[in-house]
Amino acid sequence: MLRLYGIPTSGNCYKVELLLRQLGIPYETVEVNSRTGENRRPEYLAKNPLGQIPALELEDGTVLAESAAILVYLAEDTPLYGQTRLERAEILKWLFFEQTRIARYIATTRFLVRTGQAEANAELIAQNLKLGTEALEIMEGHLKGKEFFVGNRYTIADLALFTYTHVAEQGGFDLKPFPNIRAWCERVKATERFFPLPGA
Repeated sequence: MLRLYGIPTSGNCYKVELLLRQLGIPYETVEVNSRTGENRRPEYLAKNPLGQIPALELEDGTVLAESAAILVYLAEDTPLYGQTRLERAEILKWLFFEQTRIARYIATTRFLVRTGQAEANAELIAQNLKLGTEALEIMEGHLKGKEFFVGNRYTIADLALFTYTHVAEQGGFDLKPFPNIRAWCERVKATERFFPLPGA
């Protein structure tokens, strides 16, 4: 059985767990709390030298890291990773976008706000709000006339982008000016075997 290391309240861990459930793949979870430094312990680093969560241990003991890479591994040969070479390239584009724009600006800002570090990081948060809003504007424009991001059907691109976008307001972002994003979030929530981000 697959073994997922991490904590359920982590957005990056949530992405992997949501995909596992939506694909109907059996797995077990092992809590590794990065906030208390458990991801830096020697026994965890022996499995995952990158020291990140999530990590996914396969049946043969191989350990995969980086949430986007894990999503691709799990979704390969399923409709959630696209049906053509071009669709798969488009999905990768949005996975990269999610990590470099959404996770960097929106997820980071949400974390600082929720952990009481907003005042000490006011300048960074102001910059992130600007750059994160620009990322939301790109997503809003792309979704015009579309139900989902790639191939007009639900894929891991949607799953990844949804995770931190739908809770962006918890970091001070305003989603009211983005009706396409808000409608898309509801469509993601309506997908089979969906479950909400714990603690959101």
